[in-house]
Amino acid sequence: MKRNLQTTGEITLSFGAALLVAGYLRYSIQGDLERLSEILLIIGGVMFVAGLGMCYRGIIRFFSKRSSQLGTNTMILSVSVLAILVIGNYLGYQYHKRFDLTSAKMFTLSDQTKKIVSGLKTDVNVVRFAKSPDQSYDELLPEYHNLSSHLKFQTVDPQQKPDVAKDYGATQMGDVIVSAGDKKQTVQGAAEGNLTEENLTSAILKVTQSEIKTACFITGHGEKSTADTGAHGYSTVSDGLKKEGYALKDVNLVQSNGVPSDCSLVVIAGPTKPFFPQEEQMVSKYIGNGGKALIMIDPQTDPQLNDIFTAWNVSVGNNVVIDASGIGRLLGAGPAIPLVADYGDSPITKTLEHQMTFFPLARTVSVADKSKTDPQTVELLKTSAQSFTTPKLASQVKYDSKTDQLGPLSLGVAASGLGSDLKARLVVIGNSDFASNSGVSGPGDNSDLFYNTVDWLAQQENQISIRPKEPTDRHINMTEAQKSALTWLDIFLIPGLVVITGISIWWRRR
Repeated sequence: MKRNLQTTGEITLSFGAALLVAGYLRYSIQGDLERLSEILLIIGGVMFVAGLGMCYRGIIRFFSKRSSQLGTNTMILSVSVLAILVIGNYLGYQYHKRFDLTSAKMFTLSDQTKKIVSGLKTDVNVVRFAKSPDQSYDELLPEYHNLSSHLKFQTVDPQQKPDVAKDYGATQMGDVIVSAGDKKQTVQGAAEGNLTEENLTSAILKVTQSEIKTACFITGHGEKSTADTGAHGYSTVSDGLKKEGYALKDVNLVQSNGVPSDCSLVVIAGPTKPFFPQEEQMVSKYIGNGGKALIMIDPQTDPQLNDIFTAWNVSVGNNVVIDASGIGRLLGAGPAIPLVADYGDSPITKTLEHQMTFFPLARTVSVADKSKTDPQTVELLKTSAQSFTTPKLASQVKYDSKTDQLGPLSLGVAASGLGSDLKARLVVIGNSDFASNSGVSGPGDNSDLFYNTVDWLAQQENQISIRPKEPTDRHINMTEAQKSALTWLDIFLIPGLVVITGISIWWRRR
């Protein structure tokens, strides 16, 4: 009788354990506790407990043996190791932490993305229309979702759900479309397999913005062109502003008879010819009525905007700044390209701490009277103590204490709230090439400085941040002789040294 009870208990125990495992595996695979999985777990649990009750005497006798005790210790140790692994994996899944060791933090979401996504106030849906998975999408979107529960993502097969594809406006396989409310935006490059953080964040920004800001670039005086793709053009920052949700507009003040009313801010990028007096009055009136302006003035030019500078307590020097520290030379920049690593206390520069910016051929721009509090002014950009001014650029330049000024020197000023109008804002920088195509593609953070300045002027402070970086080109260009030497080193020399070392050790020990 006892034997039959023991056998029945073992069978019941085994079936119970099998049902528990089956129920758990079914739940793990489906990700949802369905009724069948629930039944398997309940019946399995009851049978397992019943089986333990029916054969508990045999279990006690088994564990009383010395061999069983040794086996039990081994089993407990194995179970403990397994439990540690399971708990470690669970904690790693719940509180995951990634380490990005790349120099430009290519696999870490940028500050801009973190600020925009974590600050979402409404639901944003990201849908990829495709049949097969995409590694970039599958890796990038969970990182976005971890920043905000408002961001949701999914992959939809447009052939199985054509109505969803039609509703979102998907036109081809691989399209990634971002939607918020009635707004929808297709992510650039996603259909071609080039989904990037920059383009995805740009699409999120466009569907969540309540108002589109317009940046008006003044033309007619030799300013930098937003359509120019050359080294001195502004096509790169133009594309960048569009990705950040800005509308761009070229404005000729004479033709428009003033600054158009739809301009959220005005950009004057390196004029080489003077403004007419009435044009200066138009810009001055616009700023005085609560407008915002970014004025970039290169050395050895006179745009005839002095009345604006004087009214805003800004002093623009008639000089060229020389950086004699030698730091710029380490990065391929000469002494006429001052490096800035010291920034004023402003929302524009708060994310540039420990960053560097470069200004090819710059002039000083400083606060004229620092005792004045109207308007509120801050000197944004300070050169090193080894810099100095010179009246003009020459083949050999030396500091002259009678005419020149020693550093640190200010290259830019931000001012706000002149008189009773606290909305008016003005930024003056003594160089325009820092934001050119060649300037923003260099080693510094010139692009972040430009975009942050525009964001501050447009009162879009939530977008002021460090933006996604482009991959650094790590290719090494080698001559044929170098390639040949490397081949001999890799194929013959290193393996030969290993063989010789092995033979030498064997010979001494034999």
